[in-house]
Amino acid sequence: MIDLLKKLIIHKSDIPTGANEALQFCANWLEQQGIEVNLHQNNGLDILTAEIGQGADCLIWNGHVDVVPAAIEQYTPFVDGDLLFGRGAADMKAGVAAMMFSFVELSKSSDKLPRRLQLHLVTDEETGGENTSGWLVRNGYNGQFVICGEPTQLQIGLQAKGILQFEIQFKGKASHGSRPWEGLNAVLQAMHFHSKLLESPITNAHNTFYDSPSINLATIQAGERFNVVPDQCNVRYDIRYVPGQSAEVILHDIQKILDEEKIQAEIIIHSIAPAVTTSADDPFVLSLLKTTAAICDKQATLFGQHGSADTRFYAADGVGAIEFGPTGADWHGPAEYVSISSVYRYANIIKAHVLS
Repeated sequence: MIDLLKKLIIHKSDIPTGANEALQFCANWLEQQGIEVNLHQNNGLDILTAEIGQGADCLIWNGHVDVVPAAIEQYTPFVDGDLLFGRGAADMKAGVAAMMFSFVELSKSSDKLPRRLQLHLVTDEETGGENTSGWLVRNGYNGQFVICGEPTQLQIGLQAKGILQFEIQFKGKASHGSRPWEGLNAVLQAMHFHSKLLESPITNAHNTFYDSPSINLATIQAGERFNVVPDQCNVRYDIRYVPGQSAEVILHDIQKILDEEKIQAEIIIHSIAPAVTTSADDPFVLSLLKTTAAICDKQATLFGQHGSADTRFYAADGVGAIEFGPTGADWHGPAEYVSISSVYRYANIIKAHVLS
């Protein structure tokens, strides 16, 4: 399994062609182990599905082989004690290798599986997921429960914040820089709005897993000359909202701030994605907690992710979806690694979970 992981890391899958090559490697490896795979393509990106078992219930393992860019030396994996270093070691080629290896082992007694098991391997999670995991869900590939093998330290990412990304174009009036009172500075309008946003009821939302939503003022574009009052300021926001909040209500409240403060501006929505709200009482979650406790000799923690993963596509259909994967650190960083022993524990857990 670790040899398979090393071979996956060697594939420089930070661009679509590299990700597709890594996926083809996965397909070849699975076929060599006797697995029948199906390859799909959407907008130039490859997708792999495979299924074993039988029954009405379907459990899905989802993993992505694409990674964020890294220094070239990070694509040469190396081991130091229990740690395996390399780009994608944690995020999430360790999860993929464990899923592939476990899928093959379970296939040897496929007729004894109490449910169907589908393997979904995708190539664009790091750039949004719409073309692969999103495509799968839109085309009916879903089940009763989904595990995305993101690195979670063998804890269970039960919820994830929703996504609201938008631009606001603030409009002012240009004037000579020496006489700013004759104009209306769009940058100052944007600053005034931002202060009101941080004081608004939007920021008060919370639940068991989150103290508040995340509000990131991501980009500002305004002004071209020292001696001109800027008449336009374009600001982009990335709001990760708490499960229970609504993107539509947040946008309504933002418009209300603009109206009450008499700020001339236009809101342009970039993307909206729902929060993941899997229940702690989901039978598959309860089974996974029991299985993890038996193998690790301690109870897994349920937590909420501030970021997002491909769970959001499956969860949009009302399906229970979680993030659950091996132990690692510094993913997207220069010293990314995964704990080798945790990869083996993870494989044992997900195999036992299917059989439970």
